[in-house]
Amino acid sequence: MTMDGRRVLAVCPARGGSKGIHLKNLRPVGGVPMVARVGHLCAELDWLDRAVVSTDHDEIAAVAEQSGLAAPFRRPESIAGDQIGDWDVLHHALLASEEHDGVTYDIVVMLQPTSPLRDTGHITKTVKALIDGDWDACWTVSETDSKAHPLKQLAIHDGRLDFNDAGGAAIIARQQLAPVYHRNGLAYAITRPCLVQQKTIMGRRTHGLVTPGHFVSIDTEFDIALVELLMNWERRSQV
Repeated sequence: MTMDGRRVLAVCPARGGSKGIHLKNLRPVGGVPMVARVGHLCAELDWLDRAVVSTDHDEIAAVAEQSGLAAPFRRPESIAGDQIGDWDVLHHALLASEEHDGVTYDIVVMLQPTSPLRDTGHITKTVKALIDGDWDACWTVSETDSKAHPLKQLAIHDGRLDFNDAGGAAIIARQQLAPVYHRNGLAYAITRPCLVQQKTIMGRRTHGLVTPGHFVSIDTEFDIALVELLMNWERRSQV
């Protein structure tokens, strides 16, 4: 397999704890558990060398395995809390997978279950952009709506409303705003040196792959309802 000679490991981070939605990663969205959606997509990628789930929960591991993900290890309790960053999880998953598989992976692609509106094209384009541009990392991003632009945000101090950034006072029309972007969670591709040597998921040279469309990262019941609405809208638009 491989892509352009690089061995690629997909990691689906899916811990059992969730403050917003109980066992969120097992929650069906569009009739399919979120963690299983990742497994189904990975099974369609003929260039992908290995796809694993990083979890501390046996039921999540079982559902992940049924969908095609491997579960060769459990995430240690020390990195299973809600205050743990993505780097800790991916670094552990990379080293644990390499030890189990007896190989070295060149690229890790993180696929969070909470972004169920991704498709295989998003994953392939992210990894390809990483390789073609010789980047340390590549993240999918969406352009931020001008209403949420940093220069339009407000803050309240002792009851007094003001611009959070003083530069916002000079903005009259949205055409004055330079584009800004936010991560949409569809895919993160990261080289092994970035994870192991630089110890970060955003390396010194990280590319932002702008992905058009409407995407939701699920944290609440409202997010699930919105995702299913978008799924239904997409199905109707294809008829």
